[in-house]
Amino acid sequence: MHIEKHPVLGRQLHKPVTIYFNDQPYQAYTQQSVAAALMANGIKKLGVSRKLVQSRGLFCSRGRCCSCYMTIDGEDHVRSCMTEVEDGMRIYPNMDDPEVRRDIDED
Repeated sequence: MHIEKHPVLGRQLHKPVTIYFNDQPYQAYTQQSVAAALMANGIKKLGVSRKLVQSRGLFCSRGRCCSCYMTIDGEDHVRSCMTEVEDGMRIYPNMDDPEVRRDIDED
């Protein structure tokens, strides 16, 4: 659920855009973070933890905890709480290590 009018900050929603999470379209608004847009659409699981493979979601919401890493437009491990939505953006949950880490571990 998007907050259309905040009691202190006033009207919050700007221009509507379409984003794609796991190739499914969702409505978001410009100036929203990716994490906020996904939460507003009912998506709370943003990936899994590397070691215990447990669900990860939005934790600090200010780019400090790295709990909201996602793959956005083909780039792995992007902090979704610090990235603004763009029309047509492709977003996938972060389910494992990025390719560069796998290359290091295999050597």
